[in-house]
Amino acid sequence: MAVQHGMPGEWAKVRGTVLSLWPLGIFLVCLGAFAAATVLGRRLELFGALFAVSAIAVAVWWKRGLHRVESFFKGARGEELVAGLLSQLPDEWHVFHDFEAGRHHVDHVLAGPAGVFAVETKNWRDVVTLESGEVIAGGHLPNHPPVAQASAEAKAVKAALVRAGWTGEVAPVVCFASGTFRDGFAKTGTVLVANAEAFVQWLQKQPRALSENECIRLIQLMETRRTR
Repeated sequence: MAVQHGMPGEWAKVRGTVLSLWPLGIFLVCLGAFAAATVLGRRLELFGALFAVSAIAVAVWWKRGLHRVESFFKGARGEELVAGLLSQLPDEWHVFHDFEAGRHHVDHVLAGPAGVFAVETKNWRDVVTLESGEVIAGGHLPNHPPVAQASAEAKAVKAALVRAGWTGEVAPVVCFASGTFRDGFAKTGTVLVANAEAFVQWLQKQPRALSENECIRLIQLMETRRTR
C-alpha cells in the first residue's frame, strides 16, 4: 500500500469556505459596528447604512456562496476518491496530498519507481473528451483548461523539487475521479489525461525509472521540504 502524506481535499475545503463566505464576515463586522454605534449613540446613520448595505450583499451573495462551497467540497470529495485509489499502489510509492509548490496547491504528487507525477483531479459529471489537445466537458471548453493547469502545476512542482535538491522530471496528469473521460486514458503532449482507475492501472505497468536509492533520497527531500 502506498504511503500517504497529508490529507486529500483539505485545501479545497478551506479555500472554498473562505472565498465563498467572505460577505458573511463583512456583515458580522458591520453588525458589530452598528451595535456599538447604537449603544454609544454616535454616527448611528453611517453605521446603520453600512449595516444595511452589508445585509443586502449577504442576501445577494448567500445563494451563490453556498453554490461555490458545494463546488469546492465536490472537488474535495473527488480528491478523496482518487487518494483511495492511489493508496492501492505498492508500498514503494509515496503520495503527497495538497502539495504546496509556490502559488500552487497540487492535489496529489506521486513519487515512486516510475517517476514523479503532479496530479490535477477533476470530479466532473459531464462526459469528457479530448479534442485537438484540449479537454472538453459536455461539449464545452472549461473556463480553466485542465491541460494547461496540469502543465503549470508540474512545472511548479519541478521548481520546488529543484530547490530541495532533486533535478528530475515531473509528469503532469489530469485525473478524473468521476470516471467520465470517454477514452479512459490518453496523452496530449506531455500531459496524461485519464480516469482515476485507468491511471492507477497504467502506473502499475510502467517500467522502473528511478532506482531504489533514488526513490529513498527523493522521498526524504520531499518530506524534509514539507516540514521546514
